[in-house]
Amino acid sequence: MVSRKWIATLLSAEETSTQVEVVFTAALESEGLMAEVEARLEATTNTPLAPVDNDDEARPILLAVSDNGPEMTSGSTREFMAMCSIAQHFGRPGVPTDQAPVESFFGHIKAEWPELEESRDPEALRLTLERVRREFNGVRLHAGIGYVTPNDEHEGRGPAVRAARKAGLERARQARIAYHRQQREQRSEPPA
Repeated sequence: MVSRKWIATLLSAEETSTQVEVVFTAALESEGLMAEVEARLEATTNTPLAPVDNDDEARPILLAVSDNGPEMTSGSTREFMAMCSIAQHFGRPGVPTDQAPVESFFGHIKAEWPELEESRDPEALRLTLERVRREFNGVRLHAGIGYVTPNDEHEGRGPAVRAARKAGLERARQARIAYHRQQREQRSEPPA
């Protein structure tokens, strides 16, 4: 399943490996994964690397899927991602469907919050992005994860929300059936 939680933003006039490190560090901290990254670094400092063909469920922590932008393909970014146990996957140049999830994400953001493209004040844009992120993660229902919010899914409430919705729909169906039966019976009763 594709994670759809938007967890970090960074406003910058440039795109470099430094900005990539800052935003990924913020995301790891936001998700409580930085301690795991640090523990892995400590454990592997004096340990030889395991052969790549070894299956290890603990490796990697995350997968970063991106285009081939220079900030993502730079050696500095590659070293940072490896240090954090984040595997990288790059879309193939000239194959737009490789970036479909990200393009879909940007399409939804631009369509649902057009004020983002109109803002020229960095502070106003930062505040708007924070509001949009809260709404995207905590209010907006996402079809790809069963019409729950990313926060619900990420925090383990998704299955319960979907089960409650299914039970509610079944109760509504039974109420409709009972209502229509009652209406039919009333129409078919002879007048008194």
